[in-house]
Amino acid sequence: MRRPRRNRKSQNIRSLVAETHLNKEDFIYPVFVVEGTKQEIPVKSMPGISRYSKDLLIKELAECMELGIQNFCVFPGLPESKKNKESSEALNPEGLYLSTLREIKKEFPECSLMTDVALDPYSVDGHDGIVENGEIINDATVDLLAKISVMQAEAGADIIGPSDMMDARVGAIRAALDDEGYTNTSIMSYSVKYASSFYGPFRDALDSAPKDGDKKTYQMDPANRTEALLEAELDVEEGADFLMVKPALSYLDVISDLKANFPLPIAAYNVSGEYAMVKAMDKMGWGDGRALALETLLSIKRAGADIILSYFAKELAKELR
Repeated sequence: MRRPRRNRKSQNIRSLVAETHLNKEDFIYPVFVVEGTKQEIPVKSMPGISRYSKDLLIKELAECMELGIQNFCVFPGLPESKKNKESSEALNPEGLYLSTLREIKKEFPECSLMTDVALDPYSVDGHDGIVENGEIINDATVDLLAKISVMQAEAGADIIGPSDMMDARVGAIRAALDDEGYTNTSIMSYSVKYASSFYGPFRDALDSAPKDGDKKTYQMDPANRTEALLEAELDVEEGADFLMVKPALSYLDVISDLKANFPLPIAAYNVSGEYAMVKAMDKMGWGDGRALALETLLSIKRAGADIILSYFAKELAKELR
C-alpha cells in the first residue's frame, strides 16, 4: 500500500523530500532612506521596519551584508518641501536619493543595488506620472523616467526598477541607458503591478499617497489575469531583464503564469500590507509570526518566483544562518 505519510514522518525526512527551498540569494531587501543624520524612524504600520538617514542606513546594510543579504532596493522619503509638480528633485545629483546610491556603492561595491523609478516620491500630486488637469500624462512621464534612470545608473545602480506602470517606459529607459553607455545596467520592470489595497503601509512609510484620485488608470485591475501576459510580453519586447509581479500573495496565479510563459527571471514583491498582516497576527497571538512568514515566502517561491522582494529578508537571513 502506498503511504505518502512515510515521507513526512520526521523533520529530516521532510527536508529531504521538500520541493521548494528558500535561500538568502533569492531575496532583495527593500529599505527606506530619509534626510538628516542619526535618524531611525520606525514605520508604525510595519513593525521591525524603519526609515533611516543615510549614515544609519549604511550601518543597517552592513548588518545585512554580514547576514548574507547583498541585494537591496532603496526608496526615498522626502519632505513635502522638496516635492513639486515637475518632480525635479528626482534629477538633483546632490539630492537625497542619488547621493545615497553613490554612498552605498562606495561602501559596498559588491552589493546589487536596485532603484525605484517613478515620480510619486518627488511629486506634490503623489502620482507615479505627471498630472495635468487630473489626468496622468503617459509620454511626457516616460521621457522624464528615462532621464531619471540614466542618472540613477550614473550613481551606481545595478538594476533600474520602473514601478510607474506607464506604457512603453521600459523601451525608452533601455534606449536611454544604452545611448549613455550603461549597457550593463539591468531593468527589473514592475511589469504586472496591480492597483492594490495592500500598499497602505508603504505609502505610510514614505507619505506618498495620491493627493487626489487613485492609481487605477495606470495600475492593473485586480480582476484581470490574462492582461498580465500582455503587460509582460510588451516589457520583454522592450528589453526588460526581469519581470515582476506586485503584490505577491493575492497574485500567485499570475506569478505562475509568467513563469510558464516567459524565459526571463520572475520577481515578486511581498508588499508592505502582506508583511503587516503577518506582524499583526503575531502581535495579537493569532499565529506564529515566524511560521507565517516562512509559509508566505515559500508560497511565493513555489508559485514560480525566482526573486522575492520582501521586508522579511533580514529576518529570514538570521533564520537561515
